[in-house]
Amino acid sequence: MPARTHAHPEPKPSLPLSRAIVRFAGDSGDGMQLTGDRFTQQAAALGNDLATFPDFPAEIRAPRGPLPGVSSFQVHFADHDIFTAGDAPDVLVAMNPAALRANVGELDPGATIIVDTHDFTDRNLAKAGYTANPLEDDSLQKYSVIPVDLTGMTVDAVQKFGLSRKDAARAKNMFALGLVSWMYGRPTESTISFLRKRFARVPEIRDANITAFRAGWNFGETTEAFAVRYEVKPAPMPAGTYRNITGNLALAHGLVAAGVQSGLPVFLGSYPITPASDILHELSRHKRFGVTTFQAEDEIAGIGAALGASFAGSLGVTTTSGPGIALKSETIGLAVATELPLVVIDIQRGGPSTGLPTKTEQADLLQAMFGRNGEAPVPVLASRSPGDCFDTALEAARIAVTYRTPVLLLSDGYLANGSEPWRIPDVADLPVIDPAFAAPREDAGAPPFMPFERDPETLARPWAIPGTPGLEHRVGGLEKADRTGNISYDPANHDLMVNARQAKVDRIAQSIPPTWVEDPSGTARVLVLGWGSTYGSISAAVRSVRSNGLRVAQAHLRHLNPFPSDLGDVLRGYDKVLVPELNLGQLSLLLRAKYLVDVIGFNKVAGLPLDTDELAEAITVVAEEN
Repeated sequence: MPARTHAHPEPKPSLPLSRAIVRFAGDSGDGMQLTGDRFTQQAAALGNDLATFPDFPAEIRAPRGPLPGVSSFQVHFADHDIFTAGDAPDVLVAMNPAALRANVGELDPGATIIVDTHDFTDRNLAKAGYTANPLEDDSLQKYSVIPVDLTGMTVDAVQKFGLSRKDAARAKNMFALGLVSWMYGRPTESTISFLRKRFARVPEIRDANITAFRAGWNFGETTEAFAVRYEVKPAPMPAGTYRNITGNLALAHGLVAAGVQSGLPVFLGSYPITPASDILHELSRHKRFGVTTFQAEDEIAGIGAALGASFAGSLGVTTTSGPGIALKSETIGLAVATELPLVVIDIQRGGPSTGLPTKTEQADLLQAMFGRNGEAPVPVLASRSPGDCFDTALEAARIAVTYRTPVLLLSDGYLANGSEPWRIPDVADLPVIDPAFAAPREDAGAPPFMPFERDPETLARPWAIPGTPGLEHRVGGLEKADRTGNISYDPANHDLMVNARQAKVDRIAQSIPPTWVEDPSGTARVLVLGWGSTYGSISAAVRSVRSNGLRVAQAHLRHLNPFPSDLGDVLRGYDKVLVPELNLGQLSLLLRAKYLVDVIGFNKVAGLPLDTDELAEAITVVAEEN
């Protein structure tokens, strides 16, 4: 009798794709953020361009089963330059009925749904608001639905490690990751290495997760449910060293770089608040770069300590979100009055009040501009992408140090938690920031030190470090006399100082580049102008509109106070200006007031990034009317 041979299945064919969008969704305890992050790292390792959108509940222990407890992570990866995490997923991995119901409405017909059938019980269906099992009726017929008992297969795969059924089932996210990794030909080594390190202290958990991951991969290779796998090749990028980076991580690294480039110790005084806390966590790791972090008892103490550090000669920084800016406003005003450097970072979230702590919004612009008593002008900057947060942090520090002023830097939840490939810059290419401290005056015959005498170029006052010989002076919140810094209630002096502080902020416009305008045709009559995190959605929508033959220009603002010197001329150079924002029209209000240009607002406040297709339709309507 001939010996039996074991035939290995033929490898399944690979279908090339230029891009793909995958969303993992489940209860907040199902590990969807970890799963999405690992899939992101795989895409980064392959050299794809990518953008991510983590979306999760605000509660630490969100309810299991109903829609408010659903957590998701979306990854858009491509073989070309992309701008957003995408609108509609091509593949949805739904771990329970609530995850399916919360996300299915965003899918286009033909999308693939991989659904864990294990939790589709009557009880869980009712929690999700289903009156019938969607896997058993025709409600999902326009999608490609692949029902898989992810939980059951995971438990079977890891039973040899002696875990309880509950603990074994927790590895189902790794089974799902293995399956989707197989679908797109993702490398496995980095994920296995990650799991070995993460669970090194608990060998049975480590081995169970690795086994579940491999089981998911093998299931994809052997099951008949998947006829093909997909291939997304690396994206061409300029030569350099890249890493995947989130906005908060980039801000932290930018602050470290600002300290190095200025020679100043960095002091962060902060109170933990979503979604800004990661900056505090990251900066606390960089003591070797002269960074000191202070977790204060509240928002006011955090900024007070930061301003005190600036007075003592450090680069003072404080981080928060919208509610924290409201609490910090009095001390920001004190920094305006004392004219000391201070970087205030606002990671915007849905409001008002406590609002939507884990959702994104752009509604703090007017608060950043005017949210203080009296005439208290503050420079305002905004980052446009996760990687751009690094450069914006450096620029905020440059302005704060050079002009002796607090600076408000606006990011938001989408940038803070989202990620993209970031080319690590050469330190030699980073700007040098000169603190230009006031020099000691040890000569008894030297003229008296004038703490509010102004630099003729920047209008900044001297930065005098306490204890420096001959530089004794007073600071505080009461109005100062010009040059001497003595307390003054003189009306003419107050008018002079108010105008001087405003002129100093206005003078910043001389050191910022002209407005960047992208107009390939050179003949566009419609300009789409944005700020902050809308850059990705605007860029993708403009690209889509141009592909249909419409001529549209695009500009994006980093400096919001002061505006670039040429912005008025740019706006008046177009027949129509469309301003998309994640608020009710705050930049539009500022532009109309300053330049008397009747801009057109496109406004949405849903706690989500702008939908690219919806924005493209709005741009098309404006362009075709022109």
